[in-house]
Amino acid sequence: MELINNHILTILIAFPVVVSFVFLIIPREEKKLLMYLAGLSALVEFIFSLHLYFYFKNTGSFEFIEIKPWILTWKINYFVGVDGVSLFLVLLITFLMPLVLWSACSSIKVRVKEFVVSMLILESSMIGVFCALDLFLFYVFWEVMLVPMYLLIGVWGGKNRIYATIKFFLYTMAGSVLMLVAILFLYYQGGNTFNLVELYEHTLGFTAQLWLFLAFALAFAIKVPLFPFHTWLPDAHVEAPTSGSVILAGVLLKMGTYGFFRFAMPLFPEAFDLLKPYLVILAVIGIVYGALVAMVQTDMKKLIAYSSVSHLGLVMLGLFSLNPTGMQGALYQMLNHGISTGVLFLLVGVLYDRTHSREISLYGGIAKAMPIYATFFLLATMASIGLPLTNGFVGEFLTLAGSFQTIQIPTIIGATGIVLSAVYMLWLVERVFFGKLKTPGGQTLLDITRQEFLILLPFIILIFWMGIYPKPFLSKMNRPIENLLIQLAPEQTEEGPVQIHEEIHMR
Repeated sequence: MELINNHILTILIAFPVVVSFVFLIIPREEKKLLMYLAGLSALVEFIFSLHLYFYFKNTGSFEFIEIKPWILTWKINYFVGVDGVSLFLVLLITFLMPLVLWSACSSIKVRVKEFVVSMLILESSMIGVFCALDLFLFYVFWEVMLVPMYLLIGVWGGKNRIYATIKFFLYTMAGSVLMLVAILFLYYQGGNTFNLVELYEHTLGFTAQLWLFLAFALAFAIKVPLFPFHTWLPDAHVEAPTSGSVILAGVLLKMGTYGFFRFAMPLFPEAFDLLKPYLVILAVIGIVYGALVAMVQTDMKKLIAYSSVSHLGLVMLGLFSLNPTGMQGALYQMLNHGISTGVLFLLVGVLYDRTHSREISLYGGIAKAMPIYATFFLLATMASIGLPLTNGFVGEFLTLAGSFQTIQIPTIIGATGIVLSAVYMLWLVERVFFGKLKTPGGQTLLDITRQEFLILLPFIILIFWMGIYPKPFLSKMNRPIENLLIQLAPEQTEEGPVQIHEEIHMR
């Protein structure tokens, strides 16, 4: 068991890549075989990843650590590990991927081999992003992850996919290049090391912190996306295939919030303290703006995309509150958003496969022809707007309750976004599912198939599990939050980062 613990993260990172090479020898004509085998391999990956949860000890330090020399000249190491935050983000990836791959069986008809290889490489690189504890290694995974995402939008996207891909590329590259420069500067100023834990202990001058924080924050703000860096997201969502939209909303956006939590805030505490009020303002604007713009959308996918801008703004508000309860709610809401928004995109994809339209005005009375589908959509909507007993309620309540203790006025304004989310989501349900049936051929629309039911059911189960019994998730997030607060206020205690550093070296 110790051997598995020491290499489980490497197994999770490497397994999808190894499988993708095996798929290269399968004839491209075997489309169904390729898709089902890809889903099966992703399911095996999910089973592997459960080892992380069951053997996670919640010590407050990074666990399942593996350190191997990589580029000796620059002291770059293959250094991976997880804590109570990255643990669940890795599980979120492995949970989504098999369901997404199986859901794509009916919608992806061309270049299937290339599609499944891209998805598996994307899975590997996303896990690497959340596990990397060496800044150079983190940047490598961060950049590699973008390549298959470009392909998903550019090859299997909609009619304006090239425009969306180029916009996505320009935005992400602008932030990534500046972050690379900041990483290299930090290497020279931080004692010639990319080791994140060692850099936590190194103190920089205020001016250096300010410029480095801005560089990191820009890259992460684009990824969140934080207002006003959000304009790439609706185009990417609308043009991406359903599988790409699910991964984009479910995982890629969380890399921005995770980046603030893991890198920007603890590495540059003085700069963050100075800029925090402005970041809070941007988060609040994003909450309200995203909700208002979502309300006037005519395309279902674009509506859900703008709702993500609003929901992720609430996550950032809780994270910037520096209140343990608010931060815990924000981290929990990251997972909730991946589940509820992911299933909403899957549901929109199911309807699009039948009608080839996402225009809200063309629908009405769908519940009469597709009652099971309407039930799934309504349950996902309840989670999105934070109905009690669903996962969204727990995350939103903790976020607002904690944030109100430190930033009252922004929290009050941000709370209006929750009210507005109920308005645009319930209005969407009313226009699409109720009233007069006006969809051409609506009477003969096929309801949820058995395969679609089995794909959607795990999302609904998780929505209620996380809403009714959140303790297994929340209990593992406390220690990482305590460590971050210690790093942001080192004068209060000297035990946090140092203790983590010593435990890693003992391993």
